[in-house]
Amino acid sequence: MPNIYNALVVKGQDTAGQQINVTCEVQQLLGNNQVRAVAMSATDGLTRGIEVIDTGATLSVPVG
Repeated sequence: MPNIYNALVVKGQDTAGQQINVTCEVQQLLGNNQVRAVAMSATDGLTRGIEVIDTGATLSVPVG
């Protein structure tokens, strides 16, 4: 299970074959290997069962 505030990356293909690359931030641990996360971009095409990768780090934004 990822820690709260960790960045998650969702990569794969939707049902139409379009590439999906969405970064999310964990907001809540729900139990049963489920988390609530906030997406940083559009979630069009996301479905249950797509692989999610825990980056092990928080979101970082370049400044300057």
